[in-house]
Amino acid sequence: MYARLKYLIGFMLLPLLIVACGGGGEKKALPPAKHPSESANVTPEDPMKNWEDNKGIGPVKSVTLGEIDPAMAEEGKAIYEELCTACHKPDKKFIGPAPKGLLDRRTPEWAMNMILNPEEMIEKDPIAKQLLVEANGAPMANQNLTEDQARKVLEYIRTL
Repeated sequence: MYARLKYLIGFMLLPLLIVACGGGGEKKALPPAKHPSESANVTPEDPMKNWEDNKGIGPVKSVTLGEIDPAMAEEGKAIYEELCTACHKPDKKFIGPAPKGLLDRRTPEWAMNMILNPEEMIEKDPIAKQLLVEANGAPMANQNLTEDQARKVLEYIRTL
């Protein structure tokens, strides 16, 4: 009998407990959901927004781009297809970002320094650090290209 009474009292007190925990007063609205571009990773200091001034870290300090050199681009395509396609698809994100339109979002110097010096770029460059996060921690592999080879790959990327 005592056990039954205990359950009955508990059952009767349950609604009071629920009402008491509900706050009963003015409800505060939750903040509106943020658009992905307004996430915690995007701030006024977001490195992705100020890419035009970032030449990266490495041996390339200046690149002059003129008309696309078809012969250079063809050599760059061969290098790209041999060394880069395991992680990069020309026009869609794969393991790494798509190179199509690269120069619309990075400087040519940055792109070449990332090709030539990925370890230091990932360690010190704010854009490369962010890209590493977006790539789920898969760092760019150093393919040990020469500056000439990296420039040819860049020329191919310009044709995409």
